Formats: sequence, structure tokens, C-alpha cells
Amino acid sequence: MQKNEIVKVKIEDIGVGGEGIGKVDGYTLFIKDAIIGDVVEAKVMKAKKNYGYARLMNVLTPSKDRVEEPVCPMARKCGGCQIQEMKYPAQLAFKEAKVRGNLERIGEVPAELLDQIMHPAVGMDGEGMQPFRYRNKAQFPVGTDKDGRVIAGFYAGRTHSIIENTDCALGVEVNEEILNCILDFMEEFKIPAYDEVKHKGLVRHVLLRYGFKTDEIMVCLVINGKTIPHCHDLVGRLRQIPGMTSITLSTNTAKTNVIMGDTIRLLWGQEFITDYIGEIKYQISPLSFYQVNPVQTEKLYGLALDYAGLTGNDETVWDLYCGIGTISLFLAKKAKQVYGVEIVPQAIDDAKNNAKINDITNAEFYVGKAEEVLPEYYKEYEKTHNGEAAHADVIVVDPPRKGCEESLLQTIVDMQPEKVVYVSCDSATLARDVKFLRANGYELKDVTPVDQFPHTVHVETVVLLSQQKPDDTIEIDLDLDELDATSAELKATYQEIKDYVLKEFGLKVSSLYISQVKRKCGIEVGENYNLPKSENARVPQCPKEKEDAIKAALKYFAMI
Repeated sequence: MQKNEIVKVKIEDIGVGGEGIGKVDGYTLFIKDAIIGDVVEAKVMKAKKNYGYARLMNVLTPSKDRVEEPVCPMARKCGGCQIQEMKYPAQLAFKEAKVRGNLERIGEVPAELLDQIMHPAVGMDGEGMQPFRYRNKAQFPVGTDKDGRVIAGFYAGRTHSIIENTDCALGVEVNEEILNCILDFMEEFKIPAYDEVKHKGLVRHVLLRYGFKTDEIMVCLVINGKTIPHCHDLVGRLRQIPGMTSITLSTNTAKTNVIMGDTIRLLWGQEFITDYIGEIKYQISPLSFYQVNPVQTEKLYGLALDYAGLTGNDETVWDLYCGIGTISLFLAKKAKQVYGVEIVPQAIDDAKNNAKINDITNAEFYVGKAEEVLPEYYKEYEKTHNGEAAHADVIVVDPPRKGCEESLLQTIVDMQPEKVVYVSCDSATLARDVKFLRANGYELKDVTPVDQFPHTVHVETVVLLSQQKPDDTIEIDLDLDELDATSAELKATYQEIKDYVLKEFGLKVSSLYISQVKRKCGIEVGENYNLPKSENARVPQCPKEKEDAIKAALKYFAMI
């Protein structure tokens, strides 16, 4: 295959980035904007030994899943919507297959198990619906076109070239009115747009937020300076837009791709807008992390709450990577105590404030990295509680795309929660972390993809993992003479040993620790009893203090 060669390709698959995949004489080509079932004409742009990348030139025979015309005329140019050409039911099928494929390949979850526990992707309501206008947040870069005219829009895929578009079909309709107001003001008063190559100019980005339940609007202008000339005139114009609640400036004078600056200056109104997810009210500032699709967020967090299975009976829950407390406050309604952890100090301030405005008193929040806070808490708890291990009934994690660090996963295993609810924005790292948890005593019970971002390749996933309990028993009548069992094996159950150790030594011990000590003492516990599911798994070893206590219990029950 040669560069610039024109080829005819039948698209047989779709890649994780939404690109169509087809073969020509066994040679694999990745073709953006082509979907499964298309027969296309494509131009080879980059040719490697075994695969290449091609540009879609013409759709010769369209797939049955291709829309007649994308809603947005900029869909192919803009980097925001990778699969808008695909009908919505096909998008959901693609995302479901993406999650399943990662769990099978990376997570090594058996296909037979996924057949039983994986649920269809949760899409936006309406059969055959093409969901648009769902985003409550948009960030528009501001620049200058070749004629020197100030423009706003979105970056073309994998570039910083601005595609002019003030009416993104995924955003709310009022965004266009706001942007046109700002662009007209800049033209009238000769306010220069930022040039990131020369690091000159003033207005870099416009951040817009909208409260779907409250109709409140936020405008934050990110500038390469401290103020905007004639800003009072701009504020006067923006205030006329119904729902306008917050107008702010964010100063960012660094030569960086980071959009927002560190400080927010209020120009008019208040520094936040309010919105609701379910019955929980949230205050959202320009720097707050808040899910962009409120309709699907309510479904996502509702699933997390269902999977947690809280009854309100003295349950302790940890919510790691809690942001502004979105999931934490959902959980707090049905738990005795919730602890949230987030690295961003302002997010924790928002979380505490959101708890206050919702009259929630059983949620505490800590600033720090989850992979540092939880292990440190676990170690400190054991020191201050006479060796008793810290425990949680449910641990919820909602990490960034990189997933959880292994040290955090190990602490989760050590704390022995009954359930782990994992909310993921990247099914590849989710699968990696599921593999670790399955190898250390947890089994996958439920998997549900949720389509937070229609027309893009991104998908959220909620999974439930439950602790496996080898000492779970059922009562049956057996003739003991027919069993190959020693009297020592029948003296005490695991729960009786746990109860004895807790009563006599004030220590909580796991079934894993008891089985380890039993083996050391020569008591048969079964060939695969409480063993890890992979050879390379890190298995926590019973501490000396707990080993001595377990041995004392075994002696008490005349088992050694």
C-alpha cells in the first residue's frame, strides 16, 4: 500500500476512536468518518508495514446505520463528534461492544460471565432518538480568521485550528446568542482575540454553563490579562439575556494549553449557578467539575446508588475522587456515614458547601490524592485502634481516565468492603482494575454502560464487584462417616473464629487471614480455598499480631 493511493474499502469494524476499519488485500486501513457497513473510496494518507490511515473521499454504498445527513454541518471538520454520522441505536451498540471487549481482553473476564451480568447501554430516552442539546457546559476558543475577523468555535480534530461555529448542536441554544453578543462587542471595541503562537491578544476562551433545572446561565471569559476594556458595556449587554446569573473573568497569562486560570474575578451577579441532580442541589462555580449531561448523570448516579444497595443501617461508605460531592450526597441519603476524597481543594470546598445547602450532616470530605489518603487512613486507624483494621461497607470510586493506582486497589482489598462500585470514564483502565480486584477476592456482579456523551466515542460504565466469602455456608444433612474430613475441620466456623478474635483481642480478621493461619497449622482448607485468581496477584499476608490471635482461637476451639 502506497501513500496517496485511492482504494475501495468495505468497512467491517470500528475502532475505539470511532474510526472505520477495513481491509484491502489483507492490509488494514483506519478511516475516520466511515462506519460499519459502508463501502467507501479512501485516499491513503499514511502507510505503515501492516496498517495505514486513509481519508474518506466518497461513500459509495452507505451502511444501513448511516444517517442521511448529520445534524451539524461541521460534524466531519470538528473534533467534538466522532460518530455523528451513525444512527443512535448503532452508537449504543458500538459503546456496549467497546466496554465488553475491554473487559474480555484486558480484564480477562470470561465471556460466559459477561453474558450473565452485562446490561444494555443506557441511552437517552426515546426509541431511535438522536439526542442533541444535552451539554450544560461548553468552552469555546476565540481566535481570528484569515481575514482578521474575530471568531469562536471548536478545534478541528488533533489541531488547534478553530472551526468557526457558534451553534454547537450538542450545546444549549442560548449559547449562540451569548457568543454573538461577545463577538459583536469585541469587534465594536477592537478587543483582540488571543493568538497562542505569538502569545498576544486578550480573549482566549469563553466558558458557558447552563442549569437545566434552574435555567441559570454562567459566562466566564478567560483572558490573557487582568481586565477587559469597556467590560461594563459587555456586562450590560449580557445581563439582558434571560437567565443570566453569573459573569466572571478568569486570568490566564501562561503560555499553556490549559484553558482556565487559577483565579476568578466576579464582574456581575454571583460566582456560581445552581442546578439539581435528582433532589440534590449543587452550586457550580467556573472551576467546578460537574457532569455535562444532567439527564444521563441522574441515571448514572442512580445506578451507582442501586449497586451500593444501601439500607441506612449503620453503613459506612467511602467515595473516592468525589469532585464536588455529586455521588457522595446521593449516597449520604441512605448511609450512616460517607467520606469523600478529592485532590482539588476548591472541589472539596464546593462539596462541603453542597452538603450544607442540602442539610446533609453525615458526609465528611478530605483534600488529597485518593491513592494517598485512603492508605494513610488505613495505617493510622490500625495504629490508633489496637490493631483493628479500618472497614467500609461500600467503597465507590470514580477515577480519572488513568484509573486507580494499584496501591489504592490494595487498600480497598485490605479494607474488605462488601461491595465496590466503580464508575469509569475509560473502560480500558476499568478492565485493568477489575482484573486486579477479581484476583484479590472480588467478583464482577453487574456491568452497565451509560451513554453520557452521544455522538462521541466516549462512554461511562458502572460496575459492581462483591466480596467473595468462602465461609458462606448452607445447612445440609450429611453422614459424616462418608466425608473425608478431620474433626479439627469441623470444630468452628470462620465466623465463630472472627467473633472470638474480636471479643478476646479486639481485632478484626478476614477469612483470608484465617485460611492462611490454618494452612500454617496444617489444617486442610481446600485446594482452591481463598486463593488468588492469578499467579501474579498481590495477596495481603496476615500480620503477626493477628496470626497469634487466630492461633489462640484455633486452640480455644481445640483445632490445634
